Amino acid sequence: MKGYILDYIDENEFRKLERALKKYNMLAFKKLNFEYYPDLRNGEFVGELISQNKKNHTKKYELKLPSDKRFAQVHGEIKLHYTVYEQEQMVILETISPEHILIEGHKSELSTYKGIMISSTNAAKDMFKIDLLNRLQGK
Repeated sequence: MKGYILDYIDENEFRKLERALKKYNMLAFKKLNFEYYPDLRNGEFVGELISQNKKNHTKKYELKLPSDKRFAQVHGEIKLHYTVYEQEQMVILETISPEHILIEGHKSELSTYKGIMISSTNAAKDMFKIDLLNRLQGK
């Protein structure tokens, strides 16, 4: 078997997300490139099956990438979203979420608050979430 081909909905946007992931979460980037992409090329679809279209022979997956617990609480889990086209033996890489913080991190340097990245557009909201989480844990 030849294997599956990786393709993109919008390669430029996806590459921006990958570069931001590399800059701000190297562990997730390394797992993605050296473990998960080879698995996808070999037909091993990792992650959670979200939906399936039997008519078009497609399956949508979400793959949770490793991230800091605090980051996940403030911004959400880092996930790779992809669709598998079984008949064409193709995997379409759609996006990496949370897009808002990754795209903002690609455009400009993000600042941190108590060791966690914060958005420059929603800085007050992010700092409030971080303070609230710290108070709930008694720090």
